[in-house]
Amino acid sequence: MTEDVPQMTSHRPYLLRALAEWIADNDMTPHLLVDATQAGVQVPASAVKEGRVVLNIAQRAVAHLVIDNLTVSFSARFGGVSYPVNVPISAVLAIYARETGQGMALPEDIGTGPGGPSDDDEPPTPDAPSPDDDAPPPAKRPHLRVVK
Repeated sequence: MTEDVPQMTSHRPYLLRALAEWIADNDMTPHLLVDATQAGVQVPASAVKEGRVVLNIAQRAVAHLVIDNLTVSFSARFGGVSYPVNVPISAVLAIYARETGQGMALPEDIGTGPGGPSDDDEPPTPDAPSPDDDAPPPAKRPHLRVVK
């Protein structure tokens, strides 16, 4: 048996596309929760609250929606002004239906491939000080709750 396991691409865009379709098929409104602090996120600064932004990606709310393996992109109106939106898949934290809250917090990538960690990403050794040692602990990850 060999240790050479083929590397797979990120599963996150596939989950995102499937859940967006499922939400739309149920005549509900798909919303994305995005970490707006990540590199490559292009949204109006006025839409960002506490480093996060919620984006309505319903077909009636956006134009030219594309969810590929690397990004979510579309054009939408913010305050009556059309704005191009570009979000790397890695910045999408969750997708849910606005009406029910049902959806999924997207899991972290495991392994390598486009959209996933690279071979050069090595965890820091326990003895090595982290550049954020003096920084406050990160905010808790968002969570979804079922509303009945």
